Amino acid sequence: MLLVENGHVITRDPNNPYLADGSVALDGDTIKEVGPAAVLREKYADAERVDAHGGVIMPGLVNCHTHIYSGLARGLSIKGCNPTNFLENLEQQWWKIDRNLTLDGTRASAYPTILESLRNGVTTIFDHHASYKEVPGSLFAIRDVVEETGIRASLCYEVSDRDGQEKCDQAIQENADFARWAHEQNERGNHMISGLFGGHATFTMSDETMDKMAEANNGLTGYHIHVHEGLNDLMDSRQNRGGIAPVERLLQHGLLGPDTLLVHCIHASPAEMEMIKETGTRVINNPQSNMNNAVGCAPVLEFFRRGIEVGMGTDAYTHDILESLKTFIVMQRHNAAMPNVAWGEDMTMLFKNNPEIATHFFGRSIGALKPGDAADVIVMDYPAFTPFSDENIDGHMLFGMEGRDCRTTIVNGKVLYRDREFVAFDEERIDAWTLEQAKKLWGTLNDRTY
Repeated sequence: MLLVENGHVITRDPNNPYLADGSVALDGDTIKEVGPAAVLREKYADAERVDAHGGVIMPGLVNCHTHIYSGLARGLSIKGCNPTNFLENLEQQWWKIDRNLTLDGTRASAYPTILESLRNGVTTIFDHHASYKEVPGSLFAIRDVVEETGIRASLCYEVSDRDGQEKCDQAIQENADFARWAHEQNERGNHMISGLFGGHATFTMSDETMDKMAEANNGLTGYHIHVHEGLNDLMDSRQNRGGIAPVERLLQHGLLGPDTLLVHCIHASPAEMEMIKETGTRVINNPQSNMNNAVGCAPVLEFFRRGIEVGMGTDAYTHDILESLKTFIVMQRHNAAMPNVAWGEDMTMLFKNNPEIATHFFGRSIGALKPGDAADVIVMDYPAFTPFSDENIDGHMLFGMEGRDCRTTIVNGKVLYRDREFVAFDEERIDAWTLEQAKKLWGTLNDRTY
C-alpha cells in the first residue's frame, strides 16, 4: 500500500473534485481510496508514504501525440537546413533524421522523450514513430525502453511511400506485428502498452498503401495518422487524387472510426468535419507545433461546435503538455480576435478528452483520482500566493502551473520520479549512453565528429 499525502488533492472526479488537505491511497496499480489526510493516515498507518510537501496531488497527465524519433534533435543544426515551408522542413530536417536512425538510435531517442515526459508529470504518451534506416523491430526497441522506464505508452509506426515500396511494406509489417503483440498483452491484463496502426499523411500514402494497411490491420486496432497539417494533403488530393478530399480518402479505405486519431486537421473542410463527426473519429490538436511550423490554426472551436472529440498533444515540440494548454487558448483567441473564447475547450481537451482517449485505448480508467482508476498520480510544487480552491483550479492550471513544477511521478502504482530524482532506473547511465548515440547521429547527418 502507498499513501500520497500532505497536499491539496485535485481529483478530476466530479463526485469528489477537491480536498484541501487530502491523501490518495494506492493498492498496487489501482487507486484504493481518496479522502481527508487525517482519516487515511490512521486507516493506512502501515502504508509507505509519499510526502507532497504541501503541494498539489493530481492525476498524471496524458499527451495524445508525440514523436520519439525527434528525441536526439535538441540543439541539432543540420547542414543546409533552411526551410521556407512545411514540406521543406520535413525534407531538410525530420526525414533526414529518421532516415539515419538505427535501432540503437531509436532506443536512444526514446529515453529523453520518456524521461522529460515523466519530469513534467506526463504519465501516458501516444507516440508516432519513424526510423526508415532500420524499420523492423523499431517499435519493439521502443517497447523495451518503455518497460524499463515505466511510462504508459501507445506506439505505432508511420507508414509512408516516401522511401520506396520495400520500406513501406516493412513499416506496415512492423505496425501489424506490434499491434498483434500489444493486443495479446492487453488480453493478458497488461494495460501499460497499446498498439495503433500509424500512417504518415495522406500525401505520402497511395490508395494501394492504405488498402494494405487496412488488410494487415484486419480490424485489430485503430489508426494514428497526420491529416491536413500543412496544405500538402489538400494540394495532393486536388492534383493527384482526382479531387477526393484527404479525409474522404481515409473513409473510402476504412481508416476512420472511434479507434482512429487524426492529428492536426488544420485545413479540414466542413464536409470532412462531418465525416469525422459521423464516424466518431477523434482529432488531436498540437498548438505549439502548428505555430512553430507556420501551418495555421486548427478550427478546434468549430470541431467542438460540431460535436467532434478533440484531444491535445505536443507533437514533441515540448514534453510539457501544460505549455500546450497555455498556448492553445492564446492561439485560438488571437485567431478568433475574441478574448472570451476557448477556455472551456482548452480544459476539456486536456483534463477530460485526453483521459477518455487513454481509457479507450488502454482498457483501464485513466485520468482521475477515484477508487478503481489506474494509479497514475503526480505531485506538483505549487505555492499559491492567491486563494486556491475547487472554484478556481483551472485558472491556477492555466496561468500558474507548469510541467517543471512536478516533483513526484507515480505510474501504475510505481514511484518513478520522487522529489525531483528518478528512483526506478539509473538516469546517469542512460544519459551517458544517449549522448554517445546522439553524437553518432549528428556526425552522420553533418559528416563530422562530435
